[in-house]
Amino acid sequence: MKHSGTTRRGFLASTAAIGAMGLMPALPTAGFAQAGSVLRLRLDGDNDILDPGYMSGGTEIEAQKQCLPFLAQYDRTEEGFDWAPTYFVTKLEQRDPTHIDFELAEGLVWSNGYGPVRASDVKFSYERMKGTDWSGYFDAMDHVEVTGERSGTIVLSEPFAPFIMITLCHGPGAVLCEQAVKDAGGEFTNEFPAVCGPYTYEAIPGQRVIFHANPDWAGPKPAFERIEANVISEVKAAELAFEAGELDCTEVGADTLARYTKNMPDNTEITVAGELQYMWMGMNTDHPKLQDIRVRKAIQRAVDVDSILQGAYSGTTSKSHGIICPGLIGNRDQSGYSYDPAEARALLEEAGVSGLELTLRTLNNQERMLAAQIIQANLGAIGITVKVLPVESGPYWEMGQESKGDTWKDLELWIMRFGTTPDPYEAAQWFVSDQVGKWNWERWTDPEFDRLYQEGIVETDPEKREAIYVRMQEIMEDTGAYLWINHEPEAFVHTTDIDVNAAPSGELNYRLFDKA
Repeated sequence: MKHSGTTRRGFLASTAAIGAMGLMPALPTAGFAQAGSVLRLRLDGDNDILDPGYMSGGTEIEAQKQCLPFLAQYDRTEEGFDWAPTYFVTKLEQRDPTHIDFELAEGLVWSNGYGPVRASDVKFSYERMKGTDWSGYFDAMDHVEVTGERSGTIVLSEPFAPFIMITLCHGPGAVLCEQAVKDAGGEFTNEFPAVCGPYTYEAIPGQRVIFHANPDWAGPKPAFERIEANVISEVKAAELAFEAGELDCTEVGADTLARYTKNMPDNTEITVAGELQYMWMGMNTDHPKLQDIRVRKAIQRAVDVDSILQGAYSGTTSKSHGIICPGLIGNRDQSGYSYDPAEARALLEEAGVSGLELTLRTLNNQERMLAAQIIQANLGAIGITVKVLPVESGPYWEMGQESKGDTWKDLELWIMRFGTTPDPYEAAQWFVSDQVGKWNWERWTDPEFDRLYQEGIVETDPEKREAIYVRMQEIMEDTGAYLWINHEPEAFVHTTDIDVNAAPSGELNYRLFDKA
């Protein structure tokens, strides 16, 4: 994610920071950290599910990258991002459009006595993913063929050029120990049943995660012997911890990004991972108050998104017109609706709706709360009363999932942000019909959208892919269930003596951090 004068906004920012400091865990001091051997970072909440098939993502992917093998990783180039083999493999090669050959490095050993990492673990891990919540990443994969103890071939059912970039480099591409997962009952939550990587994982709920050096690891040694990732829910509190010398690196909010860009503190640098985030306000099309599309379209037209970009994000983010981020095939430069309070009132009158009261849920951080307050004021101007309900990270990510309880039945409005990878396919997968009750919280279905999604997987012509993903966003927008907001740069402030490694979607890869 990404401010002078005593404005209401400045007052809110200050009081939020002061309040948040009371929520911070006791951080290790610089002396205790033994500068140079320990890297001190921030988590926005506890990692609830480390299993790649059922995770929420974000920092859970960060944990996987430290403790599990991956075949490929993101490689930042002058042109943007590409992929490269990891040190877990001696070979990763796309032999033809539907066959990817790999060979695991020698000496990779699972913890807890589970023995060497085998190609059969890769087969188990990837074929297992096809039946999980993150199955969309493996739609193009048919199976994995094991050709030796450490070698195999990933067989795609149809050509899909971005498979390595969006699947193998990302969290779903983690390799699990087959026997350890089976011994754990087929799934796991907040502990890895076995690890293979430079670090082990120790979580102290509500306080921190410690990544210790793995005594069984014989591969390249990371730059830091230990990672201390402290749970600090508020971005502003984490920024203050960085300025106090208690963190080495943390994500920064929009106001601080703007302030630091103008006047960078000593011994401080900013690294921008990318702009592969898309934020919107969603509407539950199943909820009785929002079943009338005229009501949803009225809400779309009642909100001044430009005021959100300035008031909540200090002008540091680009305006969104859909789920496809800037620089990707299918990114749109305009929406099919615009800020028009008069039209919004007319739509409500046509629908015969008055005195509407709605609840808007959002993560409890500064930018989202400010955005929610602007939306609240805009909707109030057309006669809709909005209650803003801040939600902490854990329960927030479960709100629309039927498997997590009944909150999805009460969802009306919410502010949501997803991160994505450098291909439009990844963003589109969350809104197909079979994601209703999982991640399609807006709960609509459309046969044309589902068909185009499948066509986008196999299409290789850039112009045809462009048309596919533009049309898919038009379909989403025409449901009235989406108010597009912005694409945030994922920016991290850090001391000048470390080099940060981050995915284009913003997940940090601690094992690839380096000392500058």
